[in-house]
Amino acid sequence: MFNTSRSEELFRQACEYIPGGVNSPVRAFKAVEGTPVFIQNGKGARVEDVDGNQYIDYVCSWGPLILGHSHPQIVEAICEAAVHGTSYGAPCEGELELAHLICKAIPSIEKVRMVNSGTEATMSAIRLARAYTGREKILKFEGCYHGHADSFLIKAGSGMLTTGVPTSPGVPEALAGNTLVAEYNNLSSVEEVFARFGSQIAAIIVEPVAGNMGLVPPAEGFLPGLRRITEQYGSLLIFDEVITGFRTCYGGFQNIVKVEPDITTLGKIIGGGMPVGAYGGRRDIMSRISPEGDVYQAGTLSGNPLAMAAGIATLRTLQDNDWYDRLEVSTYLLTGKLKNIFEEHGLFFTINRLGSMFTIFFTERPVDSYQAVLSCDTEKYARFHRAVLKEGVYFPPAQFEMCFVSCAHGLEEVEETVEAVARALKHLE
Repeated sequence: MFNTSRSEELFRQACEYIPGGVNSPVRAFKAVEGTPVFIQNGKGARVEDVDGNQYIDYVCSWGPLILGHSHPQIVEAICEAAVHGTSYGAPCEGELELAHLICKAIPSIEKVRMVNSGTEATMSAIRLARAYTGREKILKFEGCYHGHADSFLIKAGSGMLTTGVPTSPGVPEALAGNTLVAEYNNLSSVEEVFARFGSQIAAIIVEPVAGNMGLVPPAEGFLPGLRRITEQYGSLLIFDEVITGFRTCYGGFQNIVKVEPDITTLGKIIGGGMPVGAYGGRRDIMSRISPEGDVYQAGTLSGNPLAMAAGIATLRTLQDNDWYDRLEVSTYLLTGKLKNIFEEHGLFFTINRLGSMFTIFFTERPVDSYQAVLSCDTEKYARFHRAVLKEGVYFPPAQFEMCFVSCAHGLEEVEETVEAVARALKHLE
C-alpha cells in the first residue's frame, strides 16, 4: 500500500520555516498537484523516501548523477577529500586537475573559472561578455532557463513555465530592457532582433539543447546559424551546457555539432553531485577575469575540494567511452518501449530523446519549439505523474522538465519502468 504520511508531515513542518516548504520551487510538486516525497537515501538507479517507498529515479538530482546515486568511486573520493578538510578558501590541487580535464575535453575552452552553481556561471559569463564587447544587451530564447539571475528571468523556462509566471517581480525594468528574446529554433527571429539591435548586443546565450521547457533538440542549421550571426555582428556566442556538458558525450554538445562558442557554462556532472559550476572559453576572453584582468568575480567556496574531488572522480570514470554507449542503448530501449505502451492505450503523446535525456509530452503535435511546448496537456501529465509515482517510478514533478537515465539504469530498471507505466496508464483511461 502506497503511503506517504511521513513525507506529508515533514512537508507541513517545512512550510512553517521554508518558503513553500522547499528550497527550489519545482520540488514542491505544485505542477502535479501532489505532496513532495522526502528522499532519505539513494543507491544506483533507485531512491527511497522517508516512508520506505522505493522508486526508480529519472530525476537523478536533475542531471548530475550520470553514474547513479552513491557511486562507490565518487563516495570514496569525497570521503578522502573530507578527511583533509572541507574548505580552504585557498588554492588546492584538485582545481587544477579538474580544469585540465575540462579543457582537454572541450576544445573551445582554453581557460576555465570554477564557481558554485550554474546560475553563478551564466551570470558571470554575461558580465564577461558585456565587458569584452563593451555592449550591454544580451539575447536569450523563450523557454530557455539559465539560472535565476535578474537578466535571465525574462520568458524563462522550467519552474517559471510551471508556475505560469513569465518573469519575476524584483527584476528592474532597466535590466529587463537589456535582455532581448527570440524564438528557439527560429533563426529568422534572431536575424530580426539583430537587424534592430545588432551593434548593441554583447552575446547570445543559448542552451544548445533546450532542456528547461522539456527536451527540445536544435533544428538542423540552428546552432551554426547563431555562430554565423554573432560573427557577423561582433557579438559573442555563449553555450549554456550546464545540463548537456558531459551528458551527451565526453565533453560538450558542441563537440557533437562541431560549433564552437566563445564562452561555455558548465555545472551538474562536473561536480559529481556536489554544488559546482564553471565558465570558460577563449584565452583572450577569459584573461579579462580578475585577478588577471579587470572583470571582477569571486567566491569563497569556488573550487571547493569536495566538489573538485567528486568532479574528478566522475570525469575520470566517464573517460571510458563505453559508458555513453550503454546510456544510449538503455535510453533508446526505454523510450521505444514507452512509446509502444502509450500507443496501445491510444494516448496522444510525443517523446523527445537525445542521448540519455528524454521528455514525455502529452500533445498531438511534434514538440520542436516553445509554442509547441505550450500546447501540452499539463493536467494529463500531472495525473500521469501521480499514478506512476504510486507504481514506484520517480519522474520529474513537472511537464517542462527532462528525465535523465544514469549508468546505473540497466535492463532490469527498463523493464520495471515499462511495467509500472503500463499499470499507471490504466488510471488515465
